[in-house]
Amino acid sequence: MRELIQRLVHLLLRFFFRRVEVTGLENIPDEGGGILVSWHPNGMIDPALMFETFPRRVVFGARHGLFSVPLLKQMLEATDTVPIYRAQDRERGTSEADRRAANAKSLNALADAIVGGGFSALFPEGVSHDNPHLMELKTGVARFYYRARQRSPEGAPKPVILPVGLHYDEKRMFRSSVLVNYHPPIAIPPELDVTPPEDEEDEPRRARYRALTEVVERELREVVHATETWQLHFLMQRARKLVRAERAARADSQLEKPTMEERARGALRVWTAYYARRDSDPEAVERLRARLIEYDADLRALGMEDHELDRPPRLLNAWLGLLLGLQAILVYLFFPPLMIVGGIVNLPPALLLLGITRLASKTKKDEASIKLMAGALLFPATWLGAAALAGWGHSVLHAMYPGIPDTFALAGVVTFLLAFSGGAISLRYLRLARETARAVRVRLTRSARRVTIARLKVDRGELFEAFEALREGLDLPGRVQPDGRVGPSLPPAGR
Repeated sequence: MRELIQRLVHLLLRFFFRRVEVTGLENIPDEGGGILVSWHPNGMIDPALMFETFPRRVVFGARHGLFSVPLLKQMLEATDTVPIYRAQDRERGTSEADRRAANAKSLNALADAIVGGGFSALFPEGVSHDNPHLMELKTGVARFYYRARQRSPEGAPKPVILPVGLHYDEKRMFRSSVLVNYHPPIAIPPELDVTPPEDEEDEPRRARYRALTEVVERELREVVHATETWQLHFLMQRARKLVRAERAARADSQLEKPTMEERARGALRVWTAYYARRDSDPEAVERLRARLIEYDADLRALGMEDHELDRPPRLLNAWLGLLLGLQAILVYLFFPPLMIVGGIVNLPPALLLLGITRLASKTKKDEASIKLMAGALLFPATWLGAAALAGWGHSVLHAMYPGIPDTFALAGVVTFLLAFSGGAISLRYLRLARETARAVRVRLTRSARRVTIARLKVDRGELFEAFEALREGLDLPGRVQPDGRVGPSLPPAGR
């Protein structure tokens, strides 16, 4: 059942996301167990990504309230997920002592997974959220880590704490992209790298829990590129794109759209430089930030991206050319019927799913989970319903007109395939139509606002020089390629 669920999760994630990039698998130890820790920005999508991409067996802890949801309860149990009893979720009539006892049992179950050489996964914030920064971390990871060490046999490998970066470009949007980045295990300070006795006094134990939690928080803050506000987050992304575009322009190279991995590297460089210089030269950072806000506002007003100041987006690409070529041959015979059937069958469930999402989503972080889970049931059910209706209709026609072949099953199968493929082709056409419309609009803007474009190119160059001066002397992660791309850092000497 676990393997079946894992394959289903793989299928659903690859259907929901256009790209799922996975990096850092070389950082996962081959032997011994450990704890995966990450932030929690996207509801059930976050553990699903780790469950599907982690190459070793992993056990999750989830708040016990999720086990009361039909179907989800069976999936959680089949994947060995352990209920976590949070203080804020304590039910009426349940004493604090009973909650603690239940939680201790869950903690031991997660710890035993590590002792057996496996991995467990926890989200130490304890709640999913829509903030660009970490919520206050609970001490569960520390308690869990030391409990695993206490239950490990003598001579067994020490468990590791492995931070995981989850980076979404548009976490709510269907067919967006995501990066799952497994980072090296956290280096535990010597004073915390101990196996405490089980009868340790409360105050030293709590102090150790708090200290290790602070270590985990510092690591996660860098892993997720945490910022105080969304405005600062988006400004850092603007800085990343600005620097990349200016480097490419000076190298006279035309870069392709960056992967999520490259975007994460570039964002980490900006993040590292910003917080390093904010401490050492806050006035220079504030001046640069004010200039970047003005540049960003001007660029947004034009509806353009940094690299489009140099050249307009292409009106044609390989996919569009291929589809136009096929359309020239089969436009009146093949694609329109497919798109019509796809639209007729898929539009009602799409509108229904949109309504369900708006009604059921209390916050943005719930939207992707609801879309994925409800859509996984709603669309196949609609296709099957359309197939059954087509088969029934064909049987009625055969009864009325016996000359029509009695192939109701074939009619149902064909309708199912038309509904699925027609919907996929319609989505692709809509995306290409949006890209083409945007390319035309940017070209018209470049033609009509040449003076503004020229001024923004000068501003971009000056901001680039200011960024270069700001990072002088800093050892930033990643390695800048000659054409402007940001590649991985060079390995340390001797490796």
